Amino acid sequence: MKAIAAFLALLGAAFGAHATDRAPPVHHRTLEVAGVDVFYREAGSPQAPTVLLLHGFAASSYMFRDLIPQLAQRYHVVAPDLPGFGQTRVQPGTEFRYTFDQLTAVVDAFTAAKGLDRYALYVFDYGAPVGWRLAVRHPDRITAIVSQNGNAYEEGLSEGWADMRKAWDAPTAENREALRRFNTPDMIRWQYTEGVPDTSLIAPEPWQLAADAIERIGVEPQVDLLADYGSNVKQYAQLHAYFREHRPPTLAIWGRNDPFFLPAGAEAFKRDNPAAEVRFLDTGHLALETHGDEIAKQMLAFLGRHL
Repeated sequence: MKAIAAFLALLGAAFGAHATDRAPPVHHRTLEVAGVDVFYREAGSPQAPTVLLLHGFAASSYMFRDLIPQLAQRYHVVAPDLPGFGQTRVQPGTEFRYTFDQLTAVVDAFTAAKGLDRYALYVFDYGAPVGWRLAVRHPDRITAIVSQNGNAYEEGLSEGWADMRKAWDAPTAENREALRRFNTPDMIRWQYTEGVPDTSLIAPEPWQLAADAIERIGVEPQVDLLADYGSNVKQYAQLHAYFREHRPPTLAIWGRNDPFFLPAGAEAFKRDNPAAEVRFLDTGHLALETHGDEIAKQMLAFLGRHL
């Protein structure tokens, strides 16, 4: 009988440990701020340190679908869709300009409405200039930074930005028209697969959802944002000053084969923040699609050291 009791006790302990490790549920919610219905995903205890995930172009908070449950076992995770993407909707009659300043204003108001006064940032692609503005504006709120192909330095911009640079320097109708091709389904798919050694690892649904969102919301907001991206480059000096003064714990984890953001952009974080950690992955721009588990592992270790 004692042997059976001991076995049952061990069995109960094993199941209890497994239950403890179970990922918290992910909630899908909408919060209205300044005439924008911000869709967001949220998981984990609000009493735990917060991690704010900011997606980029040709994506939405859906890109974090596998990362959120892994982080949420230790952290409070919040991932909004930026205006122009995913399920976030600008209400009819709301005056809205698709600029990075305007996207930041919405996310800033969203974090205030959610009561997020301290958070770590995960930034990717377009999420980076939004996150950088938040950090410069509210340096005391930022507990750590994870940049996954989220550029912050001019040397990180590849030749793939040539058409955009033309539009920044001369915002003519012709130069603006040239930016439309970046929003076609074939081009979006290319951004998911370019630089990926084994493209069979890329599921079709993420890029299809991104293309569908552009068709549903409209291509003009995307052209506006590509044309406005030059404003982010103009703010780099201000951002670098923030890095030097505040030295936020920083992990730059990069798909080294990214056709738009070069590895030099990841290495450059060390220039203004020498303690920044840099990791490279053998993949392309949307590294979570192929290396999600590795990124989650690196993030949990990094955040565990600093939060």
